[in-house]
Amino acid sequence: MHHDSKQIDAMIATVRTTVTLDPDVEKLIRDAIRERGISFKQALNDAARAGLRSEKQKRAGKFIQTTYRMGEEQAFRWDKALAAADAMEDEELARKLALRK
Repeated sequence: MHHDSKQIDAMIATVRTTVTLDPDVEKLIRDAIRERGISFKQALNDAARAGLRSEKQKRAGKFIQTTYRMGEEQAFRWDKALAAADAMEDEELARKLALRK
């Protein structure tokens, strides 16, 4: 089903656009019209705004890493963590090979 709607843009005063809605979307729009007593244009614009805002807000969330103090003295050199992990892995492999013999 096709519906006409006007769109206002900063560059173009008024544009008439044909929108093709999926049946489930049309039902949602019709339900909003009936429940809220608004026009088709208003229901469609509200739905588009709400959907686009929610997408924008999902993407706009900035990731903030939580950090914790580990105390004043550190017995472990965290800048050498990968080297330590490699050494532990090598020791484990050597231990397994020794058990096989």
